[in-house]
Amino acid sequence: MSTMNTLPSERASVVAVIDPDAATAAAYNSGWISMSTFQSVMAIIQTGTLGTSATVDGKLEQATDSSGTGGKDIAGKAITQLVKATNDDDQVIIECRSSELDVDGLFNHVRLVMTVGTATSDASAIVIGFDARHAPPSDLASVVEIVS
Repeated sequence: MSTMNTLPSERASVVAVIDPDAATAAAYNSGWISMSTFQSVMAIIQTGTLGTSATVDGKLEQATDSSGTGGKDIAGKAITQLVKATNDDDQVIIECRSSELDVDGLFNHVRLVMTVGTATSDASAIVIGFDARHAPPSDLASVVEIVS
């Protein structure tokens, strides 16, 4: 439970990114995130101008370790495909709690997969971890400043 004196950066942490760029048609993967560290994650995919007939898909995958062992999709954690006709400059969010992983199969890592189809498109993604099990949470090294 947070209090009014708790800063957002004490509850949320940037844990993975797919850097903003003109992305060619390909799959882009974030790094694997240990869900033993966070209660939940939120992946945000952002599009800029999509190329002619381009598509963008996104999903969360799970694995048993940070190397991606046994990697597989997490049921229900994929977006509706974004398309050039209606989705320039849009955002989509995928949320996942640690309890939604295949914990019986010892799956405890997640990653975001963003796939750009057909044509080069402006796109990026960020994954934020929430409520670290051991405070304070730590951000990626690419986070160069937090202003509170």
